[in-house]
Amino acid sequence: MINLDDLKYDNGLIQAIAQDSNTKEVLMCAFMNREALERTIETGIAHYWSRSRQSLWKKGESSGHTQKIIEIRIDCDLDAVLMLVEQTGGACHTGFRSCFYRTIDGNEVGEKVFDPEDVY
Repeated sequence: MINLDDLKYDNGLIQAIAQDSNTKEVLMCAFMNREALERTIETGIAHYWSRSRQSLWKKGESSGHTQKIIEIRIDCDLDAVLMLVEQTGGACHTGFRSCFYRTIDGNEVGEKVFDPEDVY
């Protein structure tokens, strides 16, 4: 196993990308601190660090839309984490399956899978 101390955290955080393990669709990107990464490894469920709330959060804690870890990969520079996941529900807090549901032109191209007002 890669030593978590060898990862290159920027101000204590590392970029984390969640990708559907079957379709390879990029679902979201967020940040992890060491504790979030350790909990993710220990539990098999994605945990992240919220920069706005300055707290650890378990994906799906309030919505039920969890990310079960299938595999975790580390990039060549040791400064990013790629998680291949099994997504339950939507990954995006706005109700879309993926956070990448818009083109640069603003066109919605993603699938809305839940109403945020129903879960938050």
